[in-house]
Amino acid sequence: MPTLASPTVALGNDGPLLAAWTSLRAGEIRTAAGQLTALLDGGVDEPHDGPAGDTAYAGRALGAAMLVEARLALGDLSAAQAAAETLTPLAEDGAGPQTRTAAHLGLGQLCEAAGDHAEALRHFLAAGDAGGDDTFRPWRTGAALAMVRTGRRADGADLAREQVDRTSASADPHAHAVGLRTLAITEPAAHPVDVLRRARLVANTTGDDRLRAQIDADLAAHLLLAPGQRDLAEAVTLLRAAEMYAGREGLWPLHTRVTRLLEVAGESARPLEDETLALLTPAERRVARLAAGGLTNRQIAEKLLVTVKGVEWHLSRVYRKLGIASRAGLAGLIAPRAS
Repeated sequence: MPTLASPTVALGNDGPLLAAWTSLRAGEIRTAAGQLTALLDGGVDEPHDGPAGDTAYAGRALGAAMLVEARLALGDLSAAQAAAETLTPLAEDGAGPQTRTAAHLGLGQLCEAAGDHAEALRHFLAAGDAGGDDTFRPWRTGAALAMVRTGRRADGADLAREQVDRTSASADPHAHAVGLRTLAITEPAAHPVDVLRRARLVANTTGDDRLRAQIDADLAAHLLLAPGQRDLAEAVTLLRAAEMYAGREGLWPLHTRVTRLLEVAGESARPLEDETLALLTPAERRVARLAAGGLTNRQIAEKLLVTVKGVEWHLSRVYRKLGIASRAGLAGLIAPRAS
């Protein structure tokens, strides 16, 4: 995985906040949510490198804002609201710049998800005005989308272009890819398919599976719906990749969007991994994960201390329950586990 730019408020070079941020930026949303929940429950009391006067609360604000992002990605609005409860006082003028930037970014995301785009715009602009580091989620892209959704499309497109220009030569390809994705949404005249293809190339260097899946879904939508640019085969390929990722991580909002686009393409969606695993017994889940990881029946038997016949029996039940015929069908339904 490439080295990612990290927030200046990271808890040293190997602190738990940096570990959670790295998980979030790798698209490991469930892992990040667990790390951030544990971190916030523990008080985030390690020293960190925020600006002077901003060391007491910056870690908590950034952690809570990242947890809001993770919970929203998982489709859990109530948990995101709970994570954001500490952010309102941290967004006040008395807090330091890093604290206020992180707090407003988190609150902006929550308002965006709740459909209050005017309030989301206020928070994103306030995040920019606060002057802290916004590495974990650029405020311009959030503000640009909120502008479009409040009838200010031209202003939103200008802000998206500014984000693209500012990050084109930076060491943060993630922010550049997000800027390109936002530009494709805010400025239709910018040839969205071409812009999204550029965004895809940049996103492929970030190691962020979630960003790649989001861009794939955007591109697939244009390939399915844009006049003169329809490419059903490529759209379905992109959607299947996004579907596999969303299903593995349990990202309901992304999975729902992909499902709708697959329906437009005349394809049936696969269930989320959690739904798939719910159909299996604990023993069947263990065997299925190992088989999805490429282990042979004999290797699985040795690892689980069972007979090969027992493995074969479990796999036959797994195939029947999931409506598949072989190991190949497991790959699109269950994340592999080889150890």
